[in-house]
Amino acid sequence: MQGSSAHRAAEWRRCPTRGSSAPLGTVCSLCTRARTLSHVSSSEPPSTVRFSDRAADYARYRPSYPPAAIDAILAGLAAPESLTVADVGAGTGIFARLLAERGARVLAVEPNAAMRDAAQPHSRVEWSDGTGEATGLAPQCCDLVTVAQAFHWFDQPIALREFQRILRGGGRLAVVWNRRSRDDAFTLGYRHALEAIDGEAPVERGEFDPTSVPRTGTFSGTRVLQFAFAHPLTADDLLGRALSTSTVPREGPRTEKLLGILRDLHARHADPEGRAAMVYTTMVYLWDRVDPVR
Repeated sequence: MQGSSAHRAAEWRRCPTRGSSAPLGTVCSLCTRARTLSHVSSSEPPSTVRFSDRAADYARYRPSYPPAAIDAILAGLAAPESLTVADVGAGTGIFARLLAERGARVLAVEPNAAMRDAAQPHSRVEWSDGTGEATGLAPQCCDLVTVAQAFHWFDQPIALREFQRILRGGGRLAVVWNRRSRDDAFTLGYRHALEAIDGEAPVERGEFDPTSVPRTGTFSGTRVLQFAFAHPLTADDLLGRALSTSTVPREGPRTEKLLGILRDLHARHADPEGRAAMVYTTMVYLWDRVDPVR
């Protein structure tokens, strides 16, 4: 949820929206469309403050992650109790707490003060102000870097060099996204509801070429894992989930229209206990640190 939104950092730059590489200076039409869909201008707030007025909803309504995904990320490393993990773009600490509950010491890095303030405290989570490109952490201070639901906000080549810097030899990078199902009727209905207020489909995150990471020379050994995950929601949960989205206005006619559509959607799909499940595929991408060339 943070880091520079600039799309140019080197002679070739991977566009975080499209997922492909392009020459320096190339204008990405998909990123331009994303800005248009968000109804923002060139004066849009940087990603480091984008969620400032959404922090409470983000902490309360965003989904967690399946235990099997955490198992896969930790597999082959030392015992969790001996690990130091840097969770970068930690938001309100949803992923950081899952790691801490396994016994790891977690250095949660998040530039948005409102998000840090909304985080539920945990004795094994230490918070600091930093970005993906400049974490503020000491060199070789951690065994694992995790980025959950945030890698698309980073200037990725710069962030990867920063992760290489803070990881110890033999360290691991894990990038995680919850990707909504396009097959489940309720989940697809949620997507269509967002389309109804914007006129077009929202830009999906988490779709990128994982082999672009080793091409930077910072990490190697690409592994891609998928895990099924469902997030049961009450009607109020569903509305809160929508309002935690940075492109949804906090109020106004479009928002009222969206909330009405979502109430009807939930009523059609709720079980006898009043819950409907948003269905995800949790994508986990793993790489191993490459020692810098000296």
